[in-house]
Amino acid sequence: MTIQTLSTQAFAGQRPGTSGLRKKVTVFQQPHYLENFVQAIFDSLEGFAGQTLVVGGDGRFHNRVAVQTILKMAAAAGFGRVLVGKGGLLSTPAASCVIRKHGAFGGIILSASHNPGGPDGDFGIKYNIGNGGPAPEKITEAIYARSQQLTEYRIAKAADINLDQLGQYPLAGMLVEVIDPVSDYAELMQSLFDFDRIRALFASGFRLRFDAMGAVSGPYAHHLLENLLGAPAGSVINGTPLEDFGGHHPDPNPAHATELIGLLSGPDAPDFGAASDGDADRNMILGRDFIVTPSDSLAVLAANAKLVPGYRDGLTGVARSMPTSTAVDRVAADLGIACFETPTGWKFFGNLLDAGRATLCGEESYGTGSNHVREKDGVWAVLFWLNLIAVRGQSVATIVQEHWARYGRNYYSRHDYEGIATDAADGLMAHLRSQLSALAGQTVGDFPIATADDFAYTDPVDGSVSHKQGIRLIMQDGSRIVFRLSGTGTEGATLRVYLERYEPASGNHQLDTQTALAGLITLARRLAQIEERTGMAAPTVVT
Repeated sequence: MTIQTLSTQAFAGQRPGTSGLRKKVTVFQQPHYLENFVQAIFDSLEGFAGQTLVVGGDGRFHNRVAVQTILKMAAAAGFGRVLVGKGGLLSTPAASCVIRKHGAFGGIILSASHNPGGPDGDFGIKYNIGNGGPAPEKITEAIYARSQQLTEYRIAKAADINLDQLGQYPLAGMLVEVIDPVSDYAELMQSLFDFDRIRALFASGFRLRFDAMGAVSGPYAHHLLENLLGAPAGSVINGTPLEDFGGHHPDPNPAHATELIGLLSGPDAPDFGAASDGDADRNMILGRDFIVTPSDSLAVLAANAKLVPGYRDGLTGVARSMPTSTAVDRVAADLGIACFETPTGWKFFGNLLDAGRATLCGEESYGTGSNHVREKDGVWAVLFWLNLIAVRGQSVATIVQEHWARYGRNYYSRHDYEGIATDAADGLMAHLRSQLSALAGQTVGDFPIATADDFAYTDPVDGSVSHKQGIRLIMQDGSRIVFRLSGTGTEGATLRVYLERYEPASGNHQLDTQTALAGLITLARRLAQIEERTGMAAPTVVT
């Protein structure tokens, strides 16, 4: 076996976003495209000779091909060992778990998360550092800079590894170990949650439906929920990972999890419902005829954390992304712990978790997690909720409604305008920025605006600064409108408008969400000139 050095040319646009590099499958299938980016990763790192790398992905189309390429390039780069999930599979939180447990130098995760799969779908790749979390901006910017300078890459000339058989395989002086993608993660979950209590819950007749949406969470849910915890066979649906996710749009929200929402409707519905996304790092929580918003889920978990073995000693702090509702802020104030507001992107939580300044973290985009790994974690969130239900003996709806009665309710929604021409989206944001200095202190319509700014974040651990992380309009009553361009799409731009209105503990908590937010919705469209600038009279997706 030999190491080949092959000539190449740089590809424009290989800048990683908030969750790595995401493009259409057909883009990644171009000769040298994946190889260039992987070489840029390795060229941007130091000190990995002889070290361990973790590799795996969500099983979407092109995953297996990409894994084989990465293995051969890792051997050429000088890694000593690669741990790869059987079949090329590793959920994103499980990859973080494996990196941390085995002391790996880092990992390469192949996923476009909640984006559609298949030959005409999306593909993605990102690098995670030794703490198990996404690479910080310093590294991703170095990767991008290197990608624009490449003239060659190195790869071992060798046969493909048998990814479907557990075991150890030599590859050009490197050891490849094909591992069970579930076992390390399942061991970690058993150390955090009261499995005996949850087993008793299922033994009492409690019914669950977990929708894996044809994606990678299926094997984890089957093993944990049905095999270890005793949920009846069939509790997990769409549980076989498929290259096209079985035609599902693997995004667990009310717009795409309609099958599950239907199953949880009516008097004979199961007691609890949940879904996860393409790479199993997101979660959606449902009760019978009741949908829990991600912001409320984070707040409820924080308020009840001491009921769960892994968090019985309490929380050091909580953190949320800036667009996420302020519901958890009120819990943190009640508990007397710190609450951090960060930009969108899980990498911003990593420093807080490593420094012991936060224990639970969450994003409004159906992502929740803790210091057990350095990624958000969909299956973990489901187990957390099951543990709470088992201890409290109440339904999902009752737990959330009692939370509102104590802390008040944050009516919250996100309106997505997808596929906007990039120039139009950039113009809309520039228009908003030009108004900021004049808006603060003004009353627009029925809303006195207390603060209008472009969110910037100074990391309290390392002092790094991130600018232009989203435009915030904060009203005197605490209501908020946030405008932000998403970094997770692969075509055009997505404008995300986040809307939040606080209703005190003594207020009306039973309004329809869009009705409760109607005034803010009108104000947001007016100030941003959304229809005039994008041609879109209504959002593409409302969650």
